[in-house]
Amino acid sequence: MKTYEQVLKTAELALAKGEYHFCIKFLLPIIESFPLSSKEGVNLRTILITALCGVNKKDDAKIFCKELLKSYDNKTRENAKYLMEVIDSPDIKKPENWNVEFESDPLLNKKSLNSLSKKRKIIEKKKFINVTDTPTGETKPFQKGFSLIIFFILLFLIPLLSGCVKVENTLDLTELDSITNNLVLESKYIKKFPWQIKFEEKIKDIFPESEIAQDESTFSLKNKNLNIDNTKKVLKIIQNTSAELAGVTTNIEINTTQKDYFLIKKNFYKVDIDLNSIQKNIDNLELIFKIIHPNKAILTSQNNSNFEIGRNLIIWNLNLGELNSLEFSFWSFNRLFIGISIILIVIILAYSLRFYRFKLGTDLPQLPPK
Repeated sequence: MKTYEQVLKTAELALAKGEYHFCIKFLLPIIESFPLSSKEGVNLRTILITALCGVNKKDDAKIFCKELLKSYDNKTRENAKYLMEVIDSPDIKKPENWNVEFESDPLLNKKSLNSLSKKRKIIEKKKFINVTDTPTGETKPFQKGFSLIIFFILLFLIPLLSGCVKVENTLDLTELDSITNNLVLESKYIKKFPWQIKFEEKIKDIFPESEIAQDESTFSLKNKNLNIDNTKKVLKIIQNTSAELAGVTTNIEINTTQKDYFLIKKNFYKVDIDLNSIQKNIDNLELIFKIIHPNKAILTSQNNSNFEIGRNLIIWNLNLGELNSLEFSFWSFNRLFIGISIILIVIILAYSLRFYRFKLGTDLPQLPPK
C-alpha cells in the first residue's frame, strides 16, 4: 500500500495538471484507507472534492463534503461549509460579448495574399482607445507618506492577527470517580499574546505535577484522577487565573446531584459560566467547552442553539458578553450495589447447593442399626 506522502504527491500533481479524471480514479479506491478523523483523510477528501467539481460531478462532491461536516474538528467543519456553499452556488452564464467569434468567408480562399495583408492593415488601424504619442513624463516613485501609511497598517495587522486565540476545555466524565480535565490554548496565527505567556507560567507553578505540553502556538494542561470536588476546584483556579490576567471578571459554577435506583444512578449536571464582562465584539477569542459522558446525555437547557451533542460528547460553544448555562443528565451503573448484589447471590447459591447436596446424601454404605 502506498504511503500518505506518495498518495498526496500523486494527487496534487494530477490536480495541478488539470487531470481531474485521473485524480478521481486514483483516489476513490484508496480514500477509505485514510479515516476521516485524521488530517490525512481530511486533506485527501478535500482534493477529491476539488477534482469532482472540476469535472462537474457536484452530487458526488456533496457526498464527501457532508462527511467532512460531521467531523469533530471545528476548522474542518468550517472549511466544509465553505466548500458546500461553492458547490451549491449557481452557474453564471457568460455574456455573449465576452466571447470572440470568428466569421469564415467562403470567398476568403480565393483572395490573394496581398489583399489579406491590406485587410489586416486596415483592421490594425482601428483602435478603441485614443492612443497618442505624447510622452507622459518620468515615472515617479512612491512618496514618503505612502510608505509610512503602509508601515503603520502592517504594524497594526500583525498583533491583530496574532492575537486570535482558541480556548478549548474538555471534561471527561467517563469514570465519575476518576475525572480528567484537559485545557488547550491555541493561537491561530503568528504568536501568543503576553497574557497567554503569563497564564502558562502561572499554571505551571500552580499545577507542577500535572501533564503540561507547550510549543510556539499551543499550550495544554491535563489533570487526571479527579473526583467531582477536585474537578470544581481545578476549573475554578483556571477561571480565576485567566480572568485576573485578562483584566475581566468571570465566574463558573458546577452543581451536581444524583438519584439512586438500586442498580443504576441518574446524574444531573448544571454548569453556569458568566462571561458578561467580556465584550461581544472580541471576534478573536473562541471559547469551547467539551463534555465527554459515559452514556447518552439528555439536554434540559432551553436554548440549544450553541450546543452540538453526539453519542458520548457535548460540544458547547460559549457566547461572549452573556451568562452561558448548560443542564444535562445521564444514567450510570451503581457499581457498589452491583458488587454487593453479586456477592450475595454467590453466597446464596453456595448455601443452596450445600443444602441440597446434604439432603440427597451420599452413595457410601451405611452401618446396620443396633
